[in-house]
Amino acid sequence: MGAAGKNWRARLVHAIHVDAASRPETQAMLSIDEMHARRVIELAMRIAESLIAVGAAANEVVLSITRVTAAWGIRPVHVDITFNSIAVSYHGGESDLPFTLIRVVRAPVPDHSKLQQLQALVAQIQAGLDLDEARIRFHVIRRTPFRYRPAVIVLAQGLLAVGVCLLFGAGWMTTLVALLAACGAALTQRWMARMHVPFFFSQAAGALVVTAFAAVTNALRVHEVPLFEGASPGIIVAAGIVLMLAGMSVVAAAQDAIDGFALTAGGRILDLALLTLGVVVGIVGGVSFAQRLGVGFPLSTDPPELGPVTMQLVGVVLIAVTVAVWNGATARTILVSALLGSIAWGGYSAAVAGGIGVALASAIGALVASFIGTLIAHRLHVPSIAVTTAAIVPMVPGSVVYRGLLGIVEAEGEAMGLILGFADLFQAAAIGLALASGASLGLVLGAPVRDTLQSVVRRRGRIR
Repeated sequence: MGAAGKNWRARLVHAIHVDAASRPETQAMLSIDEMHARRVIELAMRIAESLIAVGAAANEVVLSITRVTAAWGIRPVHVDITFNSIAVSYHGGESDLPFTLIRVVRAPVPDHSKLQQLQALVAQIQAGLDLDEARIRFHVIRRTPFRYRPAVIVLAQGLLAVGVCLLFGAGWMTTLVALLAACGAALTQRWMARMHVPFFFSQAAGALVVTAFAAVTNALRVHEVPLFEGASPGIIVAAGIVLMLAGMSVVAAAQDAIDGFALTAGGRILDLALLTLGVVVGIVGGVSFAQRLGVGFPLSTDPPELGPVTMQLVGVVLIAVTVAVWNGATARTILVSALLGSIAWGGYSAAVAGGIGVALASAIGALVASFIGTLIAHRLHVPSIAVTTAAIVPMVPGSVVYRGLLGIVEAEGEAMGLILGFADLFQAAAIGLALASGASLGLVLGAPVRDTLQSVVRRRGRIR
């Protein structure tokens, strides 16, 4: 074989195989003071712990840790996150011993105002903030109390039920009872939290309180008491179900599953399942007890009709605003949540009007709101997961869950009744999965588009 043939063969081998000699034998490792590394990683761990505790997704927490450590020259670090713990490992060099820090995360309590402050702190650290100053600012954020007083949160939870009633065009008496029932459930849950009762039983107790209000309303309606003739106990229970399910981190759980954090997603999903089961236990127990007292609930196989478009819009905005307040959002986040809630409901309504099923329509509404929210959240300095969570709550299938549970109780072991009841519950589960999937897909699709738009804006700024 001639020289030309050998050269051709060498070029072919080079095109197919990777040349091992082209890669460095060792990786360059910076010489970092061990005390400095420990201080940096400890701060990153505390920020990460706070992020998980206030409702951030696992991928955002990992990115925050790596950004904080890289800003002060600590790289690479290895991060492992489970549902309730964080571990960070760092190896400074061949002559240094590697070390690992582990922190256990306390029970998560959504606080989107604090989430916004923590995200801003990470951005400031990336911009060159001094380590000592960053530690001071973090301790200030950590000591910041929840933005709203307990009375405001209870009122917001009550107004959330009012928003659900407006969505279905309920009368003023049904709306008033739903407000009182939601406030009663909120106060019951707050008292049980002070008694350190597990939240599963708190969910069951809250659902039982709502069902009790609905049962009394139904009894007054059956006996034709003035002002209660047109009351709808079903809407009262549906509003209570939306209230019980509104505080769950559905979006974060779905996002963790999509991002590949299986343990964290599994823990959150199991937590969601247990809390939902608590609501089911409370409602089924309340409905069964009401039946024994001779105050059965009216069972309808048809979903309740929605109210006029204007009332729907007011109800959707009210629900989104109250959920944002419940989660401790700032005024800017509340306004964005109201806007995205309207957009989500508009997308859902348009899809339903086009003949699309309720579950897929819910996914479309959540996708549109989440996608737009991802594009504008960074620009407006609000957490995208906060506004997305508030925007999708109006589509939570409270009435479907109520209809399914009531059908199971009314069936009394009859096969057809049980089938219809479980069919409604499966439909509710499908809607819930569709909401979570649509919201997560919107976040996934919106992030690269947002980054592209930001890079275009930066390039135009440099040209000018």
